Amino acid sequence: MEDLVSTNYAIDTFYFLICGVLVMFMAPGFAMLEAGLVRAKNTAEILTKNVGLFSIAVVMYMLVGYYLMYMGISEGGYFPSFGFLIGDENTLAETVASDGDIYYSNRSDHFFQVVFVATAMSIVSGAVAERMKLWAFLAFAVVMTGFIYPIQGAWSWGEGWLDAAGYSDYAGSGIVHMAGAAAALAGVLVLGPRAGKYAADGSSRAIPGANLPLATLGVFILWFGWFGFNGGSELKLSDVDSANAVAQVFVNTNLAAAGGVLGALILARIMFGKADLTMALNGALAGLVSITAEPLEPSAQAACIVGILGGMLVVLSIVGLDKLKIDDPVGAISVHGTCGIFGVLAVVVTGGAAIGAQLLGIVAIFVWTFGLSLIVWLLLKAVMGIRVSEEEEYEGVDLSECGLEAYPEFMKGGAKS
Repeated sequence: MEDLVSTNYAIDTFYFLICGVLVMFMAPGFAMLEAGLVRAKNTAEILTKNVGLFSIAVVMYMLVGYYLMYMGISEGGYFPSFGFLIGDENTLAETVASDGDIYYSNRSDHFFQVVFVATAMSIVSGAVAERMKLWAFLAFAVVMTGFIYPIQGAWSWGEGWLDAAGYSDYAGSGIVHMAGAAAALAGVLVLGPRAGKYAADGSSRAIPGANLPLATLGVFILWFGWFGFNGGSELKLSDVDSANAVAQVFVNTNLAAAGGVLGALILARIMFGKADLTMALNGALAGLVSITAEPLEPSAQAACIVGILGGMLVVLSIVGLDKLKIDDPVGAISVHGTCGIFGVLAVVVTGGAAIGAQLLGIVAIFVWTFGLSLIVWLLLKAVMGIRVSEEEEYEGVDLSECGLEAYPEFMKGGAKS
């Protein structure tokens, strides 16, 4: 029995770590997607944001985030014991439940959870691209990853009041994706649209990204990493039921992404008369976000339908937000917010969740994250400013914020795009 316990413990810990690595690989996916969808003059800055936010998320989640989300304060204590936030691995017995269920290393859990909080913060960077000050963004990342995200996460995954109310969100359509989109929406509303995005008559001007091959690569990387995102959320692999569940999650995740592409392509063809690559790319992500709240229970066919509906919904959302003059260069609010809400509600049909509990979760997560984020953005605006000057925006934030260009030879001697 002891050998079996040790083996299962090792398998589940290793699986958790590998899935965490897959989710970490989504960080370069977000970076490549955003670098491809911004103009060349803003590429180095958006890449700096992505590597910076990931590093901040890792440190803040170690210091306070994981503690707030999962551990609670010790009996009679006033402050967390900062040296032991992730737990003790000295004895295997501490990881075996009384009923014989095998758990995994606490540190593997921490590693898996920290890449989720980084994902939520990555959503913000694309939405505020091309006009936000780098250091204001990084300051917000400290608060978002250390406090705002973990507290609402504790309500559900930390067995808080939303969990008790019956809210169901398998891998985070609401907890991760909608939360990131809510923070992004608050930032975009305080920041305002990019210069030249909207004409005096209210019409919208397209501002194409500099590198669509790079954006496409980013989406494929995210698609790949999502198998860890959803598959790892099963938490175990070492028994027959868990292994079968992981296989189902992988299949459904893949089908939802494919369905999202097809749904977005078809609707874009109907609405615009042409295939739109950027809509197809966002369609893949929309399908993935939509299935994330429940990738286990649906049949393969139902998962594909969820993806198709998500892909269509994201096209409508991107167009609708643009008409409202909410300038989101990469479509992050639509992909992760609109489709995050849809994904949470879809669990009512695909997973048997109660509609009241799902609506409660959506409202609670959105109000908390949007409200706190709005306050933080306004404070940052008052204290240090969050938007670069008109001249800096025209020249590109690469030069003003980073002092270099991502494509110096391409940019040299010509007008900046």
